Formats: sequence, structure tokens, C-alpha cells
Amino acid sequence: MKNNSLTANRSVLQILTAILLVLGLSLRSMAEPPKSEPAPNEIKNVVIVHGAFADGSGFKKLYSILTKKGYHITVVQNPLTSLKDDVDATRRALDKQDGPVVLVGHSWGGTVITEAGTHPKVAALVYIAAFMPDKGEATGQLAMSLPMKTEGGILPPDEHGILYFDKAKFHAGFAADVSKEEADFMSDSQVPIFASCFGAPVTEVAWKTKPSYGIVATEDKALNPDIERNMYKRAGAEVTELKGSHVVFISQANAVANVIISAANNK
Repeated sequence: MKNNSLTANRSVLQILTAILLVLGLSLRSMAEPPKSEPAPNEIKNVVIVHGAFADGSGFKKLYSILTKKGYHITVVQNPLTSLKDDVDATRRALDKQDGPVVLVGHSWGGTVITEAGTHPKVAALVYIAAFMPDKGEATGQLAMSLPMKTEGGILPPDEHGILYFDKAKFHAGFAADVSKEEADFMSDSQVPIFASCFGAPVTEVAWKTKPSYGIVATEDKALNPDIERNMYKRAGAEVTELKGSHVVFISQANAVANVIISAANNK
């Protein structure tokens, strides 16, 4: 009888322990808010390509917004040494993705994604105040298709054939809607680009076969907004106009994130 009693008590304790464990897990799951996840049919991978005179660090705010919503973000640090080099760097990043991708390009990065976007994993393209060339067109050709804004500050090539953005004009001409402190840092850490990049013609055009989305930065002084409008219209892109400078992805990060999410949903 004593052994039977001990066995019964042990069974009761095991049952109570199991109940408490289940209750504890349930309470914990109630206390911790679930992480936001993309919808089942939504693209989860986003690859971002920076433009000239800047690098991937400028996308930190956009990165934070999208990762909190469950997206997997890769920011390409393209070398800005040639169109081929930048396309190759982007394609290497695309190779490593585990599924379909929204490929995003800013400024010169738009030229890069136009060619790199033919990669089979790319499902949609997003152009942020970006060049959107057709086959055989070069970036410089498009940049001069309408008059430049007076605040623009791209200096002539130096003795090595490299272009810099004038530090004295960087805040007003490149990043007018961020703080002077942030603009000064971006200016002092700018990544120059070889002038030959702007003369290289595009040989493949991804936007002709894949959905594309274009963001016009209406206060852009580095690239005439009307050039952005003309390119996007010609390509039949879904266009969003945002009040912002050339770095609209910083000053209007939430709105830019919404465009990327729309591309991920194919809306």
C-alpha cells in the first residue's frame, strides 16, 4: 500500500509539473509580442545598392525599419570602380539569397540594378531617386538630358579620373533635409566614383521584364527630379513622389520602406 501511495503521489506531482510548465510557456508567449513577419506569399529578401559619393551605411534607418518587419536585408558595398565591378558585386550578393529578391538601387545604383537585375532571383526593382537607363544608354547621358540644379556639386575628374562631390555644397546639394552634422559626416566619408562609370552603356535591362517602382525625390538637387520622372514614365514604373532631397531614403525612410514593401507584395 505504501509503495502504491508513493507511486500515486509521484504521478500527481508529474502531472502538476507538466501543467505548470504549459502555463508558464503560455504566459511567456502572451507577454512577448510576436515578431512581425512578411505575408506568406510576400518576398522576404531585399538587396540594396548604394549610389555614388555615399555607401551602404546611409541605409541604416531603412534597414532597421524593414528588419523589424521581418525582412532579410543585404546592403551591397559596391566599389564604384566600373559598371561591371558594381554589377558583379551586386550579383554576388544576389547569389547568396535563399529566395526571390526585391532589388533596390539609389542614384547610380539604379544603373547597377538595371543590369544586375536580370539575375533569376530578382522579382522586382525599386529605384530611389535613381537612374533607370535603357539598353545602350549611359548614366552621364541621362544626367545631362535636362539642366542640372545650381546646388549640384559634382567636381571635374581629378588626375586619376575620379569624381568627388564638393564638400562645400554637399549639405545643400546632396542631403539638404538631414542635419548639418549628418551631412558633414556623409561628406567627409563620401565614396568617390570613377568618371568612366558614367560613360559605360548598359547592356541588359531588367525593368523590361520585371515589375519596377520609382521614387521621385521632389527636392533633389543632385539629380533633376524631372529626369527621374521621365525615366520612370518611359519604363512604365509604379511611381511615388516624396518630398525629399537626394537622400530621401534617410529623410523619408518610412515612406521609402512602404514602397519596398509594396514591391515585395507585387502591389
